[in-house]
This record gives sequence, structure tokens and C-alpha cells, in this order.
Amino acid sequence: MKLGDIALKVVGILMMLAALGFAVSKAPDRSLESLVPRWAPPPSDFVELDGLLVHYRDQGPSSDPLPIVLIHGTSASLHTWEGWATQLAQTRRVISFDLPGFGLTGPNADGDYRDARYVAFTRNLLARLGIVRAIVGGNSLGGEIAWQLALADPTRVAGLVLVDAGGYPFVPESMPLGFRIARLPVLRQAMRWVLPRRSIEESVMNVYGDPTRVTAALVDRYYELTLREGNRIALMQRMDQLAPGPVERLPDIKVPTLILWGGRDRLILPKWGEAFHQAIPGSRLVVFPGLGHVPQEEDPAATLAALSDWLPAVAH
Repeated sequence: MKLGDIALKVVGILMMLAALGFAVSKAPDRSLESLVPRWAPPPSDFVELDGLLVHYRDQGPSSDPLPIVLIHGTSASLHTWEGWATQLAQTRRVISFDLPGFGLTGPNADGDYRDARYVAFTRNLLARLGIVRAIVGGNSLGGEIAWQLALADPTRVAGLVLVDAGGYPFVPESMPLGFRIARLPVLRQAMRWVLPRRSIEESVMNVYGDPTRVTAALVDRYYELTLREGNRIALMQRMDQLAPGPVERLPDIKVPTLILWGGRDRLILPKWGEAFHQAIPGSRLVVFPGLGHVPQEEDPAATLAALSDWLPAVAH
């Protein structure tokens, strides 16, 4: 057989394999209606706000004078807090919700995912739900929104809980595969149509301190909510709009602040937890040596115990 014929066969085989890979990994957008039955059972609800149909959960006693508001991180959803919410709701009112561009809430029409827009959205949602004053907690992006909300609307925030929070101009030791793809001009265009489930699995394992804790059901949740119509484009737009927060103003935060951090966080390293601790007067820092970037999801019991110890420090 001639060398040219062999080369043609090799090219043909590679093309067939590529076509097969595309067919296997092809992942079209999924409608909100198709995702609601699995991912928004009671106590989930929806409210119209800022041109969006916002997915949220309002759990626990409505008479609680100081609700706890929990904000998730990039590419996550309100589900990341359920380990906390289920327990807290036995005695406290707990509000969680999907940010624009993530979970079931879906994308902003104008593609604006800057911090200021998220802070304004959160203020509007709390006002819509009649929450005058609350303890506000957030993980990663959610933490960044939480502390900026405390600066923008200090009378509304009675206490802060920052869980591996963003805001400093950090350099990751390791970044989830999905985030890396969303930042690359060529590859991210393909992500709009092709999304191997394995890439989501690797991304979730990357942010856990102990990857063996990552279950198939957990990967299903992250994968299916990523496919919600508009979410993949929103992630790309968010990545383009990333910018450090006004960390020079952190000393202006005067409310009780609890800082929780995973000692194995490779996305936002533990040194940034110490930076928040040094910057916010009177804050308390608790580090969990074996946990990663989403410690409240990875080990709800251990992290909730630290929260419960701290809660009495917040005046009603």
C-alpha cells in the first residue's frame, strides 16, 4: 500500500472518530420547562424580577426577624446550600436563589454579569421578598457579591459569611476545566454545542478537596443545569467581565463576619481567606484542612457547625 493511501486512511479514521466524539458529546440547550421537574421541586418557587424568572427557595419560619440569605458561586446553583438550608430551616428563615446566568434563573438579556449588576440584582430580590435586614452568606462569586452588598447597602446586612469568597486578584493553582474552556476564544465556541459530561465531572472534582466525595448525582446536577438554555453563553460573558472587587474598602465593613475556607482550595487559595480576615475588623476565620473550594457542599455538617458557633455573635 502506498504511503499516500495509508495517510488518507488515517485521516479518514480520525475524521470518523471526531464525528463519533461529536455525536456522543453533542449537548443542545435544555429548556427551563424540561429541567423544572427534577431540579425545582418544592420548596422551589419562581418570581419575576428584572426581566427574569428567578428560581429561589424560601424555607423555615417566615416570622424569623433576621433571615439567612445564601448566594452560590460561578456555575453553581442554590442546590449547593441545601445541606445547610435543610438544617437551618428548622429554626431560621433561609433564602437561597439562582443568580442570573446560572441554575434555572437563566441569562440576562443584555449579557451584563459584572459584580455591580449582581449586587443590584440581589438588593432588588431581597426587597421583593420583603427582607429588610439579613445575615448574608456567599461562596466564591456569591461571597464577592455578599461583601460588596454589605458595602453598598450596610443597613440591610446584619452579618456576613464569606465561604472561599472572590474579590481579590487571585491566581489559581488549578482551574476547573469548564472555566478554562470558557476563557479560550476557539474552544468556548464549541462548548455552545458540545459538552462532554466528563468535562463537568472533572471540573467538580477539581474544586473538591476530596474528589471521592463527588457522586454521579452531583455531576448530573451540575451538568444538566449548565445545559439550561443560555447558561453556557452567560458563563463565557461572565469570564470576559471578571475584575477584582474594591478590596481596599473591606476595612469599612463593620458587621460581624465569619470567613470559612477550604484548606485544599486550589482555585482561590487559603491565603486569600487570611487576607479577608486581616482586612475586615473583628472577623473570624475558620479553615477546614481537608476541604476544597465549595466546603459547604462538600461537608455541610462540619461547616454548618462553625456557622452555628458564630451565629450568636450577630445581633437581631
